[in-house]
Amino acid sequence: AGTGPTPPVSSWAAQTDEALLDDLAQRTFRFFWEHYDANTGLVPDRWPGNPELASVAALGFALTAYVVGVDRAWVTRAEALQRSLLAVRFLHDAPQGSAATGTAGYKGFFYHYLNMKTGVRFDTQVELSSIDTSLLLAGLICVQQFFDGRDALETELRTKVQTLHERIDWRWMQQRSGLVCMGWLPGKGFLPYDYRGYDEAMWLVLLAMGSPVPAQRISADSWQGFTATYDWGDFMGQTHLTGAPLFWHQYSQMWVDFRGIRDEFMRAKGIDYFENSRRATLAQRAYAKENKAGFNGYDELCWGLTACDGPGVIRGPDHLGCTRDFFDYRARGAGRKGTFDDGTISPTAALSSIAFAPQAVKPTLRAMLERHGSVIYGDYGFFDSFNLSYRAFGSRLVDGRDVPGWGWVASDYLGIDQGPILGMIANYRNELIWTLMKKSPDLQRGLRLAGFSGGWL
Repeated sequence: AGTGPTPPVSSWAAQTDEALLDDLAQRTFRFFWEHYDANTGLVPDRWPGNPELASVAALGFALTAYVVGVDRAWVTRAEALQRSLLAVRFLHDAPQGSAATGTAGYKGFFYHYLNMKTGVRFDTQVELSSIDTSLLLAGLICVQQFFDGRDALETELRTKVQTLHERIDWRWMQQRSGLVCMGWLPGKGFLPYDYRGYDEAMWLVLLAMGSPVPAQRISADSWQGFTATYDWGDFMGQTHLTGAPLFWHQYSQMWVDFRGIRDEFMRAKGIDYFENSRRATLAQRAYAKENKAGFNGYDELCWGLTACDGPGVIRGPDHLGCTRDFFDYRARGAGRKGTFDDGTISPTAALSSIAFAPQAVKPTLRAMLERHGSVIYGDYGFFDSFNLSYRAFGSRLVDGRDVPGWGWVASDYLGIDQGPILGMIANYRNELIWTLMKKSPDLQRGLRLAGFSGGWL
């Protein structure tokens, strides 16, 4: 169902908050529904910039989006099942092995990027990715829990997802004590980086601890290893466990309802991870309102820093004629540690926090549409990012386009940024994804082994 062209900015003011959310959610859903490969079921990492580059993490968000589509009656259950099965069958049968080319993965893991049409490793620079495999698995578990019928097709989907899950040798990816490695390259071995908390790998560690195959689970001390590097303190009037980019807070919590359940760290602090992320959201809004760096357009209604596209590595003038450094795709953020900000705002940062802080996010959705909708809002919702301070017009851009007198705006929609917007709107409205994922025995097992208790557990 198409939503038509972007309405003129003046029309947004007449819409209710719920109508704005409806429009955003449906456009964002259509990104996943309209862009996929009919043979592999893979979805693009970004569109329209690189339509042959498929991201397995984006597919995890897409599978979750199909469930939301059924819930909102944008597509039928049969249509979503057919689309989900297409991807699940492909992943199930895709070649696995240690060869540098011609495979989709190894040891049950998948490469970060696959060729959209052939479904094999995109090129020899692409790593076998633990985090991207875990985000793919999130979507797989979501459809596994949703399609619970007894008929042959729904049964096939559940069975094949379980097989995919059981193939992943998480223990193999734990090369250094208590921590999970980011990835592996054929002929070169394991990457030097291990995931240390607090970041988006919370979900990865829980899954790896809760594997349905005991011999492939990571060690019992893994959660302690992950949490050992947490940074708790005050930032912008909020006392919380800080993580500068907001996607660190959003990715895991799109699929896991942390309300009322606590691990040892959070029990000692007297809150849960959900409340922690609410505070992080409000701290980012306060950071933009204070705007010490003097970026153009920042205030309590225009904010949101996360990993996103940028103009490029460019030194040039800003809106006041001052020389600034601008950057390309980068993990932007604001926190006690790791603040990185070049004036580039990504709508997904604020909007994917709607489940945490709807009172802060809904006015921001409205303001972004009313102020800038004609530039930053399109067929599939918000373009990835924009920069109102940028005035280095005529520079060589790596992405996006100059808007004279206004700034810079991205040209692409990114699957890993579109997905959290749609999923968190669904959780805000009726707890759809949280409710489904609670039924997963593997997730429950991981949470308990990590020391979580209370609430729905």
